[in-house]
Amino acid sequence: MPKFTDKNLIVGFDSSDDACVYRINDDLALVQTVDFFPPMVDDPYLFGQIAAANALSDIYAMGARPVIAMNLLCFPNCLSPEEVGRILEGGYSKVAEAGAIIAGGHSISDPEPKYGLCVSGFIAPDKILTNNGAQIGDKIILTKPLGSGIMVTAAKGELIDADSLKPTIEVMATLNRRAAEIAAPYPLHACTDVTGFGLLGHALEMVGDNDKGMIIDSSSLPLIDGAYEMAEMGLVPAGAYTNRNYVGERARFNDAVPLPIIDILCDPQTSGGLLFALPGKEADALLADLQKEIPAARIIGEIVAGQGIEVK
Repeated sequence: MPKFTDKNLIVGFDSSDDACVYRINDDLALVQTVDFFPPMVDDPYLFGQIAAANALSDIYAMGARPVIAMNLLCFPNCLSPEEVGRILEGGYSKVAEAGAIIAGGHSISDPEPKYGLCVSGFIAPDKILTNNGAQIGDKIILTKPLGSGIMVTAAKGELIDADSLKPTIEVMATLNRRAAEIAAPYPLHACTDVTGFGLLGHALEMVGDNDKGMIIDSSSLPLIDGAYEMAEMGLVPAGAYTNRNYVGERARFNDAVPLPIIDILCDPQTSGGLLFALPGKEADALLADLQKEIPAARIIGEIVAGQGIEVK
């Protein structure tokens, strides 16, 4: 693919970051992202909320503040105007909660419903967070529990009821805004959000292919209630196996790590948590601050010399 070059393009194709960043002037940069997908829940309002929270998360992962969004909507003719309206209302509620506005959008006819947002935000150029700035000795903090893909798969297979899925929906519909705001004063070296590539895929993006590796303590992972049991039953989405193949030999697992945990580490997340890398002492303080409002936040590992991911 041909590459554009522009001295003001700070973050673009060259990394696997969550959004692009373009310098407007010495004090201001524009951050842009786009994300949309088909429903993972039946309720149109909740689908709209989850899709919007997922799109907004990329802005938070860059350390930026969302300002304006555009709807992206695909829907079949059989979807009623009321259902379409509820999807948009769900998205509106999360954009408003983020302190941003929706200023328009685009819709097309499609056999399968899909919804999401194109989001723009602002940040000072010297405050941008990327996913590859972690340093050896950093601790890694995860702000949301894992297992949303597995739980949605279980719900689709009617192995769990609507009440059992509620904690998963709450996790997916929760903005990463507060986690980002609490972490902002700390000396973060890197940040990303955990979404479709699973925790291991996004952790690999954080360490890259150089002399940095990551050790993950599997016993410290926060899990959505029921996710381990569903993984134990084999209710794992196809995307988790794709992610496992992608990770390949770059991830090494201690013999004591059970298979359900490996599956959860590869489970594609929807609107997952933020993954922060920062020095150890500051990480302990940040975790204490996060847990006042986000009890699921955990220190799950550290950056070490080496390559790839080691799961203990």
